[in-house]
Amino acid sequence: MTPPPSPPTPTPRLTPTRPGSLALVVLVACVAAWALANRFYGDLPMFTWFPALTLALLAIFELIAARATRARIDRQEGAGPVEPLAVARFAALAKASSLGGALFVGLYAGLLLFLLSERERLAAAADDVPECTGGLIAAVLLVGAALWLERSCRIPDPPDDEES
Repeated sequence: MTPPPSPPTPTPRLTPTRPGSLALVVLVACVAAWALANRFYGDLPMFTWFPALTLALLAIFELIAARATRARIDRQEGAGPVEPLAVARFAALAKASSLGGALFVGLYAGLLLFLLSERERLAAAADDVPECTGGLIAAVLLVGAALWLERSCRIPDPPDDEES
């Protein structure tokens, strides 16, 4: 009698973020933002610093979380024990933030391209450039912080033991 087959090994459900996925989100959002701004710019609400500030604060939070998480996983002196569920939550937050940040990068890039091309013709376009540039910078920082947080949540490889 043959033994029953072993159950299949489960595959991880949360895989690392692929750069190609982020690039595709940025490209699609950029084209859509440029097209929508080209059609509806006069009807859009006034640009403010609030979205850029929100993205920047989220990026700062994720940078701090990445540093603390990496210290706990590496068991550095002074760092408390790591909570596995907290690390899983941070990994999910990082994945969502990198995709959301890429969406904002594309939106701000498309709007900025439109504003820079219409700066001479529309006086309001020149006034919106600083807010749009700040939003683009904050969104890029968010993507970077999210990718670093995702990287910080990885479990390190076990040390090579030459004796065994």
